[in-house]
Formats: sequence, structure tokens, C-alpha cells
Amino acid sequence: MTAADVPSPDTILAGGQGYEGYRFMGNSLYDSLTKWDLQQGDETPGIIPGLAESWDIDETRTKWTFHLREGVTFHDGTPFDADAVVYNFDRYMNPEAPQYDQTVSGRAGLTAAGVKSYRKVDDSTFEITTNGVWSHLLEDIVFLYIASPTAIQTYGKDYADHPAGTGPFAFESLTRGQQAVLVANEDYWGGAPKVDKLVLKAMPDVSARLAALRAGEVNWVEAPNPDDIAGLESDGYQVLTNSYDHIWPWILNVRTGPLSDAKVRRALNLAIDRESMATDLLKDTADPALQVAPKASAAYREDNDTFSYDPAEAKRLLAEAGYPDGFSMSVSYPTSGSGNMQPGPMNQLLQSDLAKVGVKVELKPIEWAAMLTEFETGKIPDDADAVNISLTFIQEAFWGMGFATGGYTNVGGYSNPEVDKLLGEAQVELDHDKRYDIYAQIAAVVDQDAPWLDVVNDRNPRALSPDVKGFIQPKSWFVDLTTVSVG
Repeated sequence: MTAADVPSPDTILAGGQGYEGYRFMGNSLYDSLTKWDLQQGDETPGIIPGLAESWDIDETRTKWTFHLREGVTFHDGTPFDADAVVYNFDRYMNPEAPQYDQTVSGRAGLTAAGVKSYRKVDDSTFEITTNGVWSHLLEDIVFLYIASPTAIQTYGKDYADHPAGTGPFAFESLTRGQQAVLVANEDYWGGAPKVDKLVLKAMPDVSARLAALRAGEVNWVEAPNPDDIAGLESDGYQVLTNSYDHIWPWILNVRTGPLSDAKVRRALNLAIDRESMATDLLKDTADPALQVAPKASAAYREDNDTFSYDPAEAKRLLAEAGYPDGFSMSVSYPTSGSGNMQPGPMNQLLQSDLAKVGVKVELKPIEWAAMLTEFETGKIPDDADAVNISLTFIQEAFWGMGFATGGYTNVGGYSNPEVDKLLGEAQVELDHDKRYDIYAQIAAVVDQDAPWLDVVNDRNPRALSPDVKGFIQPKSWFVDLTTVSVG
């Protein structure tokens, strides 16, 4: 993994290492009521049943009834039922419950804010009532993992040392900063994994990951150095890519200084050579981002492509905004981490491009988990003028979190009443296609305001040993490891 540390095995806290933590730890140990369809690579994955076999919504469009799987057991042998779901939701959301965990609740707030109430109907039925119509509930609850109530009660604050979910793999051991060992859940309701053991190693250094792969220490590495890909392929390694709902931007602080002027922000977007970055530096492991909606998103419309490489126009806009000689700014960026690709070389290339139009950029590197801690509390790390962080719209809630006035992760302070109005319309539109038409409208408005520097869309490269079989590379940040075998 690109993570600096092994993701926490405590349910949603796996996200402390970004979506990579959910990808490998959270989704391996746990299930949620819903899940992504990751066993195909042709379409952007939709939501399919998880621990809930089906669901209904009432005529008010605010009450969701989930019909739970029967016969499922946790890794500790205890039964899964509606009481277990209530217990976990109380841990996420009910400060009066003895199992409530403030840290767990803080991360759950990213996806559970729309829940008004919940209850057990019977042993196999669970009900959620929402604060108004919540069109993307099914996507948002994907990371509300369900853990064994017995394990949480037994181990208390030490639960992370003894986690038990219902997922395809069960916990064996964890060595902080190094690795976690998981073993196949032979009784998994979705079918037992084909490998006996899954070892997750934290290796933020790209060269160390390559060396481990070539030495046979690992069978699989995330985000190989693009310069190494041709050599890996010629030696028989598998290098897989696929488009997914990802963008690698700078989020600009639009509150003060030069970046408060939309002309300046548009100038920055015209000053960078995305095509060269995608083809030359990243060796086609990314696509140029000509708008905020990723190319693999259902919100992408070619007509919304806004930005190109036009340094002369960038200089003209800067002069028109009162900065004919440019200005200075700083950018905080992660040294590694989930979806962040090759952040050092990429930011250095942007620094070089912007210098050509007179914008002097100070780069401020920061460790990934430390960045997430600040970012998720609404801050741009290190008091910089912008933050570079990989993002995804795979959870629709991020459109609001990222662009609504006062949004949870709207760290740049962007605000536009038209965007707020459109987000409100999307929130109550249950038809998927109509909802994504609204997101496309939002993308068009946002890129006119240019609160982000839209750079590239990742193609999720990973390198696998020749003996790894059966893996399906989905159009997603996430993967299904149950189909994978070795040998």
C-alpha cells in the first residue's frame, strides 16, 4: 500500500489512511448494508446488496426499510441480526449509548449526517428515517461497517486489537507501521476468498514498493512509478489500469489574496500542461482533467470541458486581474497516500509550469495521515494558500461536502448560491440519471468559478506478479479481493 501506516482495523477508522484504508482493510474485514459492484470492470460500479438483501423506501421518501441477510455470522462466531446493526449505529451516532465512540462518530459524520433515526423492526429488518429526502443514502452508508457487538463489549478500547466483522477476511495480527495479516473467512456469505492469507504492508516509498515486488516480498503494489512500468511489463509483471471517479486537484483558498479573484484562478488552470503530465511524466496512467467532473463519472459531459494549455491567455488574465508580474503562493501536498499518485514530481512540474507565467509556488510536503487530520477538520494544512489532495465523487455526498457553502471538506471557502441551489435539487432527486444531470450542471458552474486547479484523473495503476490470477480491475477506487488467487 502507499499508506505511511497500516490502516486501523476498527471499522470506519480504516479511513484514517484515506480510501486506500477502506479498500484493503475496511472492505476486507467488514460488510455494510450496501456495497459496490466490483466484480466487473466495464461500468462505473453501482450499489448492490451487502448485509441487506434488499430495501424499500416509503411514499414520503424519508423512510428506508432494509431486509437483512439471515444465517450470517461474525468472525467470532456470534450471529448477525438487526440488533447488531442497531448496536453499531449507536456506536456511530448515539452519544447516550455506552458503546458510543467519539472518534468513530467523527469519521462517520462524513456519511451519516442525513440520518434522523433508526430502529429494529424485527430480527431481520432494520429501518432508517432521514432528515428530508436523501437521494444518495445507499452510497453514503457503504462505509458504516457492522462489527461484532460481542467483540466491542469484550475488548472495549482495545477492540482494534481484536476486530471482528462479517467480511471475506478475518483478523490475525497487526504490526504498526509495517503490516497486518488477515486470513480467509471460509464461511463468508458471499463465497470464500481464493487465497488463504492477505498481508497488507505499508510502503509509502515508491522505490521500496518496486524493490519488494521484484524481490518477491509482495505479489502486488499500488501506484508503481510510471518510469518503471515498461520494465515491469517486459519482465512479465501485470500492470493494470482503468478510469475511475477520481480527480487530482489543488483546492485553492479563495477567501483572500490573489486567489480570491476568479480571473487569477482561471489563469492558473490555463497555465498548466496537463497533457504532458499525463503522457510524459505519468506514462498514460492518468488522463488530463479539463473539468472538475472526472471522465469516468456519470456527471462528465464533454461539452463542459473548460480548460486547456494556454499560457499566453493565462498571462493576459493575470495582467487584467492586476498581477502582470505574477505573485507568490504556497501549496501543501501529501508525500504519499491513497490516490495521490506521484505527488512530489507532479507538484514540481506544476511549480515549473506556473513559474513560466510569473506565479512562484512554495511546495510544503506533509505526511498523508497528518494531512487528512487537518483536511477533515476544514483546514488547509500548514497555513498554505492551497492544498493538493486526491479526491473522488464515487460517494455523491462529496459534491456537497466539496462545493456547498460551508461544506465539510470545502477547505478553500468556495461559495456560490447557484451551486447551493443545484445541490439542494440533487439531494431530493431519486432518479439516478436526472441527479447526475444536475451534477453536470454543478460542474459547469464550478469550473467557471475555478475554485480548484483541475489537474489529472488517475487511472489507478497497480503492478501484480505474473502468478496473481483472477483480479478484476474495476472502474473504482475499491477492489474485490475474493476473486484473486496466486499460483
